[in-house]
Amino acid sequence: MTAPPAPPLVRLEAVSVNQGGVPVLTDIDFELHPGEAWLLTGPNGGGKSTLLGLLRGELSPSSGTRRYFLDGQWRTSAVRALRSFALVSPAQEAWFLTRDWAQTVRDVLLAGLHGEMLRLRVPDAAALTRLAEVARLTGVGGWLDQDFRTLSHGQRRRSLLARALMGRPRALLLDEFTDGLSVQARAELRGVLEVVAAQGVALLLATHRPDEAPALKWRHLRITDGTVSEETPPITSVRPAVSTSHSLPSWVGTLPLPASRTAPLVTLEAATVYRNGQHALGPINWTWREGQHWLVTGDNGAGKSTLARLIAGEFFPALGGRVVRHFLPRDLLSERRKSIGVVGAELAIRQRRAWSGFAVIASGYSGSEGFAPALTPAQMQRVHTLAARLDVTDLLPRSADTLSQGQLKRLLLARAALHSPTLLLLDEPLDFLDAAAQAAVLALLEDVRAAGTQLLVIAHRAEDAPPGLTDHLHLSGGRILSGGRVVVRPTLVQSAQQGLD
Repeated sequence: MTAPPAPPLVRLEAVSVNQGGVPVLTDIDFELHPGEAWLLTGPNGGGKSTLLGLLRGELSPSSGTRRYFLDGQWRTSAVRALRSFALVSPAQEAWFLTRDWAQTVRDVLLAGLHGEMLRLRVPDAAALTRLAEVARLTGVGGWLDQDFRTLSHGQRRRSLLARALMGRPRALLLDEFTDGLSVQARAELRGVLEVVAAQGVALLLATHRPDEAPALKWRHLRITDGTVSEETPPITSVRPAVSTSHSLPSWVGTLPLPASRTAPLVTLEAATVYRNGQHALGPINWTWREGQHWLVTGDNGAGKSTLARLIAGEFFPALGGRVVRHFLPRDLLSERRKSIGVVGAELAIRQRRAWSGFAVIASGYSGSEGFAPALTPAQMQRVHTLAARLDVTDLLPRSADTLSQGQLKRLLLARAALHSPTLLLLDEPLDFLDAAAQAAVLALLEDVRAAGTQLLVIAHRAEDAPPGLTDHLHLSGGRILSGGRVVVRPTLVQSAQQGLD
């Protein structure tokens, strides 16, 4: 006799979710069974992150029924689901970064063992054994004693995956997990997820880059305008060559730099940066000259984001180092903010507040955060023109803390380009964006560059490097490993994303 099928871990029946009186999910029917692997795709703002929060129990249905089959019985309470369904998301990362107390990576993982955000218990022998197992599996052993806030974006993602695995979850929910990860890290963590799936853990991966998913038997759930449908995507498992932190990415090469006589814009002299006592960059000597548009590469933790924030003036070099911004007559904070546009993960975290989309963009004129100066009619028109180009006009009255990662990213790109800055520093500018948004951003960057703004772009993927970049800087261990004229080779990856977004 054939055994009856196992009950689902969670079942949604005609579930809708409203947030702030606005429908986000509508009449959802879905079941997640043990051992299943689902890819969740759809446009920015379609409801992917909301669905993950609903499944885990962080959000409640506005109507319909959500039931869990855990510990041998059906339940409507989400209390056990919060322990049994582990989530890795940008919002979770932001939670740890916006707290004022120091937590080591060890603390973050041990708290995850009990589904808690803070480590409140003295670990026993079993907890320490599990910590060692997970650290070995995910490769975070070298950072266990480091303050979580000092890690790179990719290192934080890896650590949060380790945290999620500590409690041996029944289901693992991943929100845009591969964004911010280097080629090497993506390859390694795909292997981790394949091991986890082989143990019977259900996976649900929300992504705009399905070609980067592990080699599993995926089912495809597409979400658009708050409704879902199961589809069969043309997904091919992609295994790009894995580089080490001491080699260039396979998709980029360099030619020797010719002698340049153009005027310098920024000079770094013996610049070293420490973050909470941890070495992050340097010492490096480097000059950015007029006419140069830089591509910066390197593994997670190489110092790329720290370099961008040093140039912008968010960080300062240690004693003995110097940053010279030659294009500024007065190197004051107010002048830097008006002349340098920045887009990065930390800025996005700071902007996720109850500020309108209009205020997020318009604040770029003063470099403030959360409020806009009084605008002239021409400035007001500029805000609306950029909003239209990036298809965020409907987001202008909305609160930034209600937006998806991709929606907020487009607002921040508009903010950075608003005042036609001398320098535009972009840290993974296409992360979290669907295909249409990526195309709009690349077109805008081409126009910004043609208008005279100098670009510095940090990218882990060939398709994320906009046209027109002239010079390449590769970092390793906080130091310059190589540099030269940039040659971006055409990617061999055929993105399965085309047609899904």
